[in-house]
Amino acid sequence: MTSDRDTQSFGNPVTGDGVAERAFRVLVIEDDRQISRVLKLELEHEGYVVDVAFDGLAGLERALKEPDLVVLDLMLPKMDGVEVCRRIRMKSRVPIIMLTAKDRVQDRVSGLDVGADDYLTKPFAIEELLARVRARLRERHPHPNVLTAKDLVMDRDRHEVERAGKQISLTAKEYALLEYLLLHRNKVHTRDELFNGVWGSDFLGDSNLIDVYIRYLRGKIDEGFDDKLIQTVRGVGYTLKD
Repeated sequence: MTSDRDTQSFGNPVTGDGVAERAFRVLVIEDDRQISRVLKLELEHEGYVVDVAFDGLAGLERALKEPDLVVLDLMLPKMDGVEVCRRIRMKSRVPIIMLTAKDRVQDRVSGLDVGADDYLTKPFAIEELLARVRARLRERHPHPNVLTAKDLVMDRDRHEVERAGKQISLTAKEYALLEYLLLHRNKVHTRDELFNGVWGSDFLGDSNLIDVYIRYLRGKIDEGFDDKLIQTVRGVGYTLKD
């Protein structure tokens, strides 16, 4: 795996075609600690929220929590990548990019036959992996630059939000939380899911921040409207209904 870039974090990165992808969640299932660390750093550099699992069983459990994309190694302890992929496909259509050190045709065929969407052989250039991640996410989210829910519109190219034609000013974290809710609208999220999806699993903070930022968002996008977009599901969390 090779890369010519320095790794750093950007606040609001975009892809080469100008589409912000910061809210997308990528799960990396890779037992090689060095490779998984590089993948996490490079994907975070592109703005993705990244989770890492180091064995097949842990990876399967996290994959069923609906990330936006899975990067899956073929050779894993506890459960190999082919079996992980097969079990994911029983319950989810999440895009899966399989990685392997094996270059035999049969190994590639096995992965694709059980439902992998793409295949990369190690060593690979990180730029190629990132390009394939973007391509798979574009297929899953064909118009990711504009997100809507009823009369609410988020233009991710312009980083602007409006409701009923009136522009709404949001802080960076308010925007990120609204973006996440729009990307996963109509799904009920626990506070921990929202916290990990927006702040990231490595952020050391209080998940009660979610209640605070939901209140901020409601004050800006729901106040004055009879039709409330952000709804509380008692005992579970929050959802944004379109």
